[in-house]
Amino acid sequence: MELAEKIGRLKKDRKAVILAHNYQIPEVQDIADFVGDSLDLSIKASQTDAEVIVFCGVHFMAETAKILSPGKTVLLPDKKSGCPMADMITAEQLRALKAEHPGAKVLCYVNTSAEVKAECDLCCTSANAVRVVGEVLKDAGEIIFVPDRYLAAFVAGKTGRAFIVWQGFCPTHAQILPEHVQAARALHPGAVVMVHPECRPDVAALADQVISTGGMSRYAREAEAREMIVGTEPGIIHRLKKENPGKIFHPVSDSVVCPNMKRTSLEKILWSLEDMTHAIEVPEETASRARRCIEAMLNVGR
Repeated sequence: MELAEKIGRLKKDRKAVILAHNYQIPEVQDIADFVGDSLDLSIKASQTDAEVIVFCGVHFMAETAKILSPGKTVLLPDKKSGCPMADMITAEQLRALKAEHPGAKVLCYVNTSAEVKAECDLCCTSANAVRVVGEVLKDAGEIIFVPDRYLAAFVAGKTGRAFIVWQGFCPTHAQILPEHVQAARALHPGAVVMVHPECRPDVAALADQVISTGGMSRYAREAEAREMIVGTEPGIIHRLKKENPGKIFHPVSDSVVCPNMKRTSLEKILWSLEDMTHAIEVPEETASRARRCIEAMLNVGR
C-alpha cells in the first residue's frame, strides 16, 4: 500500500498515466490507470493528454506509444523487458524479403520493432488482423506477413488468403501443446476453451474460441459460460476474475509464463517515476514511417 501511495503521488506530480498489459503481475494491473491488450493500449497511448506514459509491458509496446505520442515522455520501468518474437526479425532481414517479392504489401504484427514497422505498409494486432486483411488488403496481390507464423496461419484460415510468412513465433504461446488443452478439458469438463491466435494451429483447432486477450475479456463478460480454460499467458486471469467474480477461470497450463512480462514490479514503476527512466526514444525518420503503418491499423479499429 505504501508503494502504491508513493506511485500515486508521483504520478500526479509528473502528470503521468500508467498503462499495463494484461500479462502484467496483479499488483501492477491494480495500480494502472488502464489495463488492456496491445490494441487497447495503442489507442489509449494516442488519446491520453498525460505528459508522461509509464508503459508496463515490453519494449515494442512502449516504442509504439512513443511513436504515436512523440511529444510525450514514455517510460519503460524495466529496460530489459523485451519480446523474443519481435527480436526474430530485423529491418535488414525484412528489406531482403521485400526485395525477393517486389510489389508485395507488407503486413506486420504489432509485436515488432519500430525499424521493422517503418518497412511495412500496415500493422495489425491479434484482435484486428482478420479485419485488416479482409478489408484493407482485400485487393492486394502478394502479402508478406511478419513475424508470427502462427498468427499468419490463423488469419489465412479465416480469410482464405495465402501469405509470404516469416517463421517467427512467441516462445511462451508455443509452449502450449494439444496435450495441455486435452488435460485441461479432462479436469474441467464443460468449460469453454479460449486460446490466443499466437498458439500453434493444432492447439487452436482444439479451442472453442481463438481470440486476443482483449477478446477474451469481452467474451468472458458477455458469454453465458460460467467456467473457462484460458490458453494464453496466465497474467490475464487476474483481470478476468476481477471483471467476472461469478465465473471460474483455469490456466491451460501453469508453466506458460512470459518472463519478460513479469519483469515489471511496483518498485520499478516507482523508480521509473522518480528518476524518469527508462525513456524510450525513436529517431524521427524511423518514427514517421512507422507512424503511418500504425495509424493505418488504428483507422481500422477492431
